[in-house]
Order: sequence, then C-alpha cells, then structure tokens
Amino acid sequence: MQTENLSLLGNKTVYKDDYAPEVLEAFTNKHPQNDYWVTFECPEFTSLCPITGQPDFAKIHINYLPEIDMVESKSLKLYLFSFRNHGAFHEDCVNIIMKDLIRLMNPKYIEVIGIFTPRGGISIHPFCNYGKPNTKYEQMANSRLLNRDPQRSI
Repeated sequence: MQTENLSLLGNKTVYKDDYAPEVLEAFTNKHPQNDYWVTFECPEFTSLCPITGQPDFAKIHINYLPEIDMVESKSLKLYLFSFRNHGAFHEDCVNIIMKDLIRLMNPKYIEVIGIFTPRGGISIHPFCNYGKPNTKYEQMANSRLLNRDPQRSI
C-alpha cells in the first residue's frame, strides 16, 4: 500500500469534536481495472438529533466499487466518529457520508445504509446510492434503488 499521502495511519489518534470531513484520506487502488466490492461496517455510529440534542445510534454500512482512489480505514473511522456531537437527521447523515466519500474517491459505485436503533418506538433505515454517470454503474445504482426491498435493512 502506498502510504506517503496518509497522515493518520501509525500516528496518535486525535478525535474531532464535530463533523470533520477533512480527516478523510485516500490511497491509490492497485486494481482499478477490476470490479470488486469494498464493505465497511461501523456498528457504533452516533450522531445527535438536531432538534432535541438526544443521541442517535446506528450501524452504518458502506459498500463501494473503487476506481482510482480508496478510502483509508482509520481516516474513515475518525470521520464517522466526528458525527458524535453533530446534529443531523438520520437521512441527512447517510447522504452526507455518501457525498463526502464521492468527493474523496470518485468511486464507480457507492451505497450507504444506516440501521438506526429505535427511538420513540420507530426505527429508521435510510439507504442512498450513487453510480458514476453515463456508465453501467449509474444503471446499477438505479436498479439497486428501485428494486431494493425496503423491509430488508441491508
């Protein structure tokens, strides 16, 4: 793995107090000619309700097909942790995460799923995805979105 552009890996961990997309780091994909899945699961995601300030807990699933760049996992962990004191609705969180990762990596395809624990007797499981425009991955995104069973969390 090329590490010359990675500043977090191997150094003391510093946690940000609020939403911090600037901590995300990428490295070069050694197999850009291959289509393959990369999956991250964050079972301890926390954010705050923007209205009440109460904590919301979730399992976040990130699945993507890399092209040139890939997200470095420690930077992703610190980025996801930065939501801990950030006020955002569940649906907003998954869309922000997806858009920040698109800006960082420009993947062929990406999807982000939030499995939020019930609060007030209601669970919310937002799903968002993106496929590179004018490619088979855009068609894949449309197909996965339109054919997704909303009763299945992932």
